[in-house]
Amino acid sequence: MAAAESLTGGLVCAALTEVPGSSTVVRGGVVSYATGVKRDVLGVPAALLEAHGAVSGPCALAMADGARRLLGADWGLATTGVAGPDPSEGHPVGTVHVAVVGEHGQVHRALHLQGSRRQVRDATVTQVLELLEQVVRQLSVGAGTVEIRSSEDAKEG
Repeated sequence: MAAAESLTGGLVCAALTEVPGSSTVVRGGVVSYATGVKRDVLGVPAALLEAHGAVSGPCALAMADGARRLLGADWGLATTGVAGPDPSEGHPVGTVHVAVVGEHGQVHRALHLQGSRRQVRDATVTQVLELLEQVVRQLSVGAGTVEIRSSEDAKEG
């Protein structure tokens, strides 16, 4: 697996590599705090960034896919959002998007977290790892494509 992190600044990779033996599954990560790094290193299309912004589901999905491709991993994870202390791109503190992308599908989850900057970042790490676990469990139960709906889809019906 590979991670593309913005607001978490490497905390996802740190959590993954806390597990003994993680070197057999963790390929690496990219801390793409700056929008230019999302575009130039991870390959997030400039048009996507202009249309949706860096704090968005489409950006999180593109980041996860970019990390996966760049680092030659089966799974890409991504985190992007606003940890605070101030709003960003018109989004309030606690607006977060996490994504998991793999060969069998992709999934995004929009989050609205509360708390301090540290609490938002820690909760983001927990959420993206739980999303990965959910995807892997679903794939182990049945073959095929992952069809987990995002939280935005769930709100729409």
